[in-house]
Amino acid sequence: MPLASFMAARFFVPLYRSVNSPSAYHYLEQRFGPWAKIYASSMYLLTQLMRTGTILYLLALTLNVIMGWSMVTIIIITCACVMIYAIMGGIQAVIWTDAIQGIILIAGAVACMIILLFSMPSGPDQIFRIAAENHKFSLGSLKPDLMQSSFWVVLLYGIFINLQNFGIDQNYIQRYMTAVDDKQAKKSAIYGGLLYIPVSMLFLFIGTSLFAYYSIHQNILPPSTPSDRVFPFFIFHNLPAGFTGLLIASVFAAGMSTISTSVNSSATVILNDFFKVRENGDSNRKSMRILYGSTLIFSLLSIFIAIAMINVKSALDAWWKLASIFSGGMLGLFLLGYFGKKVNNTSAAIGVVSGVLVIGWMSLSPFLARFECMKSFINPFHSYLTIVFGTAVVFITGFLSGIFLKKKAHQLTKNAN
Repeated sequence: MPLASFMAARFFVPLYRSVNSPSAYHYLEQRFGPWAKIYASSMYLLTQLMRTGTILYLLALTLNVIMGWSMVTIIIITCACVMIYAIMGGIQAVIWTDAIQGIILIAGAVACMIILLFSMPSGPDQIFRIAAENHKFSLGSLKPDLMQSSFWVVLLYGIFINLQNFGIDQNYIQRYMTAVDDKQAKKSAIYGGLLYIPVSMLFLFIGTSLFAYYSIHQNILPPSTPSDRVFPFFIFHNLPAGFTGLLIASVFAAGMSTISTSVNSSATVILNDFFKVRENGDSNRKSMRILYGSTLIFSLLSIFIAIAMINVKSALDAWWKLASIFSGGMLGLFLLGYFGKKVNNTSAAIGVVSGVLVIGWMSLSPFLARFECMKSFINPFHSYLTIVFGTAVVFITGFLSGIFLKKKAHQLTKNAN
């Protein structure tokens, strides 16, 4: 995270503010042509749809466990609420509600952590003892194993996915663009990355504390409870009176904050990258109609995805895999455009096609395993590495083909002379 936020502040923030476009992907059109912008925008929209659907599902799961309400009903109502205030207030509403919801989220998490610490029979240190005995503070295997979720696999995934988030994600870019000047935009990138470290550690520690808590109180948690349902179960059954509402509010604050940002940024991308509204007296009205319609369609699709995820084993694992699939090609294309100054349109297209083929192969390998004749072609690497290999192939292939095509063109010119 710190590496990704530093690189964003150092390289990408000045770039986007110099391009001065509401869309993060306008730069690719300037660099490689319209196809590059459409490709990156499409991958971004797919990523945000899966992201929003996953969060809607998790929010519904929380209330389903606590209140017993229908998950489909919760998903529809939650998405409708977010859609309404995103439409009415735009990016200003999203930024302000994000700030308020972030405060509620952190306050609820801190309260939950304190309650867990002092709910252990032998005191707070019992959590650390149980966690240490069960290797819950381990960073994973340090062996150079790329087939399991080892330390190195997760580290590589974390670097690439956060570089994608801070460097080319419209959610982040639109915040850089709303800053007063370049200095404030860079601060936004760096401080945002640094703030995420203690916040993420807080939630990881809550997960570890829940493991320790239910290791002691084994008869409280129903057997075979899915991991996604453990925290909602604790909120409803084990929190003191008064704290349950705070925790529910904090969970929904976090979820609705992310959803509203995704809805707003996706509508912005659709308007700027897929429609061309001519400047005239009616242009603002047409633009607003497109934004309203995009927000509505995006929200409806997110609802369908959330409903489709109701039976998944682990929402977080599913999201990580999908984010890795959709992000690899677009990140590689951005890096190629920025660092490969001499790479042209054709070379970039070759790189993207190569990267998409690798991403497709790595993603579809579980389906290939069903056929005996295809087992020798199955991807042996962990699925988290899809974004790593996809990005690397796009960049390396595009860069090398650029050198090759330039030499070939030079040779042809020389022969013609």
